[in-house]
Amino acid sequence: MSAAKAEFPFGPVPPAEALQIMRAIRSDRPMTKVSFPIGGDCWMIHRHETCRAVLEDRRFVRKPFTDGRPVPYAFEFPAFLTQTLQFMDPPDHTRFRRLVSKAFTLRRVEQLRGKVREVADDLVDAMVDTGPPANLVDSFALRLPIRVIGDMLGVPEEGRANFVQWSHAMLATSGMTTEEVTDAMTSLYLYLQELMARKRTDPQDDLLSALVAARDADDRLTDDEIIQIAMLLVGGGFDNTANFIELGVQALLADPAQHAALMADIDGVIPTAVEEILRHGGFALGREMSGFAGLVPFVASEDVELHGVLIKAGDAVAVDLATANHDDDVFTGSDAFDVTRARNPHLTLSHGIHHCLGAPLARLELQVGIATLFRRLPELKLAGEPVYLDGVLTGGMTDLPISW
Repeated sequence: MSAAKAEFPFGPVPPAEALQIMRAIRSDRPMTKVSFPIGGDCWMIHRHETCRAVLEDRRFVRKPFTDGRPVPYAFEFPAFLTQTLQFMDPPDHTRFRRLVSKAFTLRRVEQLRGKVREVADDLVDAMVDTGPPANLVDSFALRLPIRVIGDMLGVPEEGRANFVQWSHAMLATSGMTTEEVTDAMTSLYLYLQELMARKRTDPQDDLLSALVAARDADDRLTDDEIIQIAMLLVGGGFDNTANFIELGVQALLADPAQHAALMADIDGVIPTAVEEILRHGGFALGREMSGFAGLVPFVASEDVELHGVLIKAGDAVAVDLATANHDDDVFTGSDAFDVTRARNPHLTLSHGIHHCLGAPLARLELQVGIATLFRRLPELKLAGEPVYLDGVLTGGMTDLPISW
């Protein structure tokens, strides 16, 4: 493919063509300066090695976005997120992340495996009792991570009823008025404020109680800061996981050979299958793909040379996730959906200090959730077209009809 065809952004085009374009882009250059509709110019980094270098380099910061600089993106970035842990730089980032990271260590999360399996089995039991057919989104993909994060946080059952509404308001990019977003965010804030007051007088063995105890032990922390962390955990604690459960089920059902590979050894294959769903699942569905937004951008705090290109102080830089995740120098047979792929250092959950805090929990939920569905429902199949969700940063669906 000629350099003239290696244009970025591109699409929408069929997945095979998108992969061809991305290969041509990586071959032609390490990065492209793109002018976004919101926030202006941003360097989009295409090669895996250079993306990792950016994510590891402390000279790339996010404070300018916290201070009000618009985030270069295809649409206006949800304002709430720019004031959260995701946009902090050290030392604040280090201090706040330390507060919650203990709850998400590999060892602590692994202790939840039995509980997550029990929840997944309960949800499949309920689907079998009332179906088929079923809507995988409402009956399983959302319910599983909401129950798990609700239990971890210590949110009573009645409080979880609004998780989806609150999360969608936090992550809204269109379709909601400013007043609607503000009302939902205020409702969540007040709910958590009241719940955390209860945890202060009657602490339990949960994450919100631990955050309250951390606040009381450290006078540098305010109640507002603790509630903001709790809001981020509610907003980020289930939505992406649900989306990848839906995506994974579709990707496996769309590829008979990979479906068969999973069914031949579900427990043995599911760990690598989940990593491949995270890396390549969207390309396995046959839907048209575009090259544009990637991970949340950074700003260069000083002049930095990357792969022979000078990034000037003040320039915005972002990872072109899909292109980096298909870099032939890193992923053998990068265009293929291979659920047994042994080496898979994808960047979907980011890397460096901003590596997804909940990655161990998300991986556990995806492994247990998808494995349980295919083990319990070996005749699982799609029963209609998915209905996609618009106007929310994380995307996802409202309906994925399944039968068995």
